[in-house]
Amino acid sequence: MSNEPSPMPEQATTIAAHVYALVRACPAGRVTTYGWLAKAVGYPRGARMVGWIMNEASGVPAQRVINSKGELSGNWAFNNPGGMRKLLEEEAVVFSDDGRVDLKRYGWDPSRDLSAEELQHILDTADNNVPVSKRLVDLMRNDVASPLKET
Repeated sequence: MSNEPSPMPEQATTIAAHVYALVRACPAGRVTTYGWLAKAVGYPRGARMVGWIMNEASGVPAQRVINSKGELSGNWAFNNPGGMRKLLEEEAVVFSDDGRVDLKRYGWDPSRDLSAEELQHILDTADNNVPVSKRLVDLMRNDVASPLKET
């Protein structure tokens, strides 16, 4: 067994940087999902991990990340009820009567809507100077839902 430190903090930083770069690339008036982002960064079963990353997001248009049902599952993070919805409505995103976004109309899936070259360029040019918390690293390392869980 090696005495070298685990690469997990560096890996967490890289994944977070990639997620944030894709969120920044999501056009105004469009939304993406945790699952689509996870797939685009190489972890197709990592939607929950992307949620943890977005919980720490700063300086990205986080309102554009919703769940796979078209619901605003991160709304609580916007400091006031309806804040996430208001930001999306300001971008001309329309909600159904039950408060959902039509993903067929407004959805932006980086794996589908970008060419392989465009996607790779976004990932390659991501700013890897992203702080990640010990909590995020611990979740990535230990949570049963993490695609990086140590065995």
